[in-house]
Amino acid sequence: MVFFIFVIFWACILSLFFSKVKSGSLARWAKLFRILTVVFSISIFAYWFIKKSAVAFVDNSVGLQVINKLPQTLDFYLINVNKMDKNTILDPKHIGKIRPEYYRIEYLKMDKSDEYWIVGYLGKKNLVYFSQHSVPNKNIDQIVEVQNYINQSMRLSESAKKEVDAYNYENTKLGIWIALDFLLLFLNLVLLLKRNK
Repeated sequence: MVFFIFVIFWACILSLFFSKVKSGSLARWAKLFRILTVVFSISIFAYWFIKKSAVAFVDNSVGLQVINKLPQTLDFYLINVNKMDKNTILDPKHIGKIRPEYYRIEYLKMDKSDEYWIVGYLGKKNLVYFSQHSVPNKNIDQIVEVQNYINQSMRLSESAKKEVDAYNYENTKLGIWIALDFLLLFLNLVLLLKRNK
């Protein structure tokens, strides 16, 4: 998706420049480029938002239910520990904020993994929960009840914290680029509709 976001960004900027071309043989091609840019951008974002909002069922996956039994709302992250050849790749995912006595369900792709970590934050930076879980049988769904504030491994929780920080930083960066794309797309759409009138 990052590639498409950059393509949309530069296409929208070019489209804004092409909006100044009002006459001559180039005007028709400029208008066609602007229309295609707007249609392509809206289509990509519509597809992306539908895909993001759909329930993330994964084929041959393990269902994970995280239940918060603590008296406070915690912000949970899931880190899938993928083993590829001799390398270990940590794949973080934001589960979301879970209120007391509520739960969230995620689906884990475990074809290259037999372990995952659960990380819980109270606030933005205060890591108050870390647990490491193995998956010996990939045909049985997992249930994790968070009943107390524990940190099973200081060393692994530090690695998890770095991964979560990097994940959040990348998401923030992506959010800024998407906001810029929306702004440029809106300007292009307004200029296009204004010319059509």
